Amino acid sequence: MITIIPAIDMIGGECVRLTQGDYDRKTSYYKDPVEVALRYADCGIRRLHLVDLDGAKASHPVNLAVLERIVSRTPLEVQYGGGIKSKEALEAVFSSGAKRAICGSIAATQPDMFSRWLADFGPQRMVLGADTRDGLISINGWQQTATMGVEELIEHFRPVGLSQVICTDITQDGMLSGPSTSLYTKLQAVFPEIDITVSGGIGSWSDIEELDRLGLRRTYLVRPTPGNSTINNPRQSATT
Repeated sequence: MITIIPAIDMIGGECVRLTQGDYDRKTSYYKDPVEVALRYADCGIRRLHLVDLDGAKASHPVNLAVLERIVSRTPLEVQYGGGIKSKEALEAVFSSGAKRAICGSIAATQPDMFSRWLADFGPQRMVLGADTRDGLISINGWQQTATMGVEELIEHFRPVGLSQVICTDITQDGMLSGPSTSLYTKLQAVFPEIDITVSGGIGSWSDIEELDRLGLRRTYLVRPTPGNSTINNPRQSATT
């Protein structure tokens, strides 16, 4: 069963696309993320990936008001990431209506804290954001590089019940040139019990079909931009 999760990246309350994670290569597409969320809810999408890029740079959630509006006006299950670096911030994200929280920087820099969150809130609500550039984990809004690789980061939380990972190949993100299939096939082979969401580079329905043909996990993150043919055919994208 294929699950497509549209992603909305936010800066200044607007929907944007960064090219390879570069804040200086930003394209704005929609003024109101709620309008986009309503569109996808109308097409049958069930789950939305909401990224607070302002929060990622500020080290605390900035766009919770947008999250609250989306949750109040749509039936979407929202997973929220960006700037979740304290328990207070995590609780604020959940209080604002998110079903799942995505944590990357805190997992890489304070793994004991993320392990406690997995225990306290449950692996069904906590998602590890394992974003990578050239084999190493990127943190703090993709502005810094950690010293560990993707497999090392995931392996650290395997014994404490980690069940969900979103892995973005930053070099492919925003390029619409196809995902890094070799990365995901390797991760799936190493961690068969963990749901690993493919993210970065998906630009057409043929990319989805290729991922499916390779037998990869059938959860794919797609960013809604006018140049993305998968998202621009939302009824096809909503296939589940």
